Amino acid sequence: MRTIFQKGWRPALVLILLFIVWEICANIFDIPKWLLPAPSQVIAEAISGWSVYSGHLASTIKLIITGFIIGSSIGIIVAIGLHLVPFLRQAFYPLLIISQNIPTIVLAPLLVIWFGFGMLPKIIVITLVCFFPITIALLDGFRQTNRDLMHYMQMAGGSKQQIFWKLEWPHALPSLFSGLKISATYSVMGAVISEWLGASKGIGVYMTLASSSFRTDRVFVAIFLIVILSLLFFAIIIALEKRLIKWKPLEEGNGNESS
Repeated sequence: MRTIFQKGWRPALVLILLFIVWEICANIFDIPKWLLPAPSQVIAEAISGWSVYSGHLASTIKLIITGFIIGSSIGIIVAIGLHLVPFLRQAFYPLLIISQNIPTIVLAPLLVIWFGFGMLPKIIVITLVCFFPITIALLDGFRQTNRDLMHYMQMAGGSKQQIFWKLEWPHALPSLFSGLKISATYSVMGAVISEWLGASKGIGVYMTLASSSFRTDRVFVAIFLIVILSLLFFAIIIALEKRLIKWKPLEEGNGNESS
């Protein structure tokens, strides 16, 4: 944690300087509030408007968590299936790549037409943007399993199930968490996009209403909330990774000592 703070002060300093320049320019050039509000005005709106957007924020967080859990579960299951059954991988891996070439903003209206304006199309959107990074990262982790250890377990009489759970799965966990970190940020983006297309609550709805009424300060509040949520989910995944993969830092430390 101390290392994170030591490395994090530089980008924090850059952000503070950026906000200072933004504040000065907004006041010197007398930029209208509806065009580009000063950071102080955005912060004031974030504080005074808590009662307005708190319900939207809670709805978005619920949607993100639900979609992320479902998308991650599907991504892990698909990766395991494609890894254990080579025929399935050869048949479906190209389709996975093709599916990511379809823009989510184009596919989302079709989901609304097919499934209505309820929770289901929103969950599908988040699932679509979440499962792919996890599937690809986990497949790469399986493929990078140490071949010497694999041959050793095979010579020792290990079954495919034992080799998978005792060697391939633990070895792929760092890659899995790399995919989870990407998907955690994508899930926030997917939730907001799905809310733009039809919802009664959510940060996406709050942003749309603010934009249509020229409340640019509220639009910036929504943007900052999206950024904070993305960073928060990213930090949670990092904390889980450090807690569950305690051997990874030891390997890195040994590698540095040997070099």
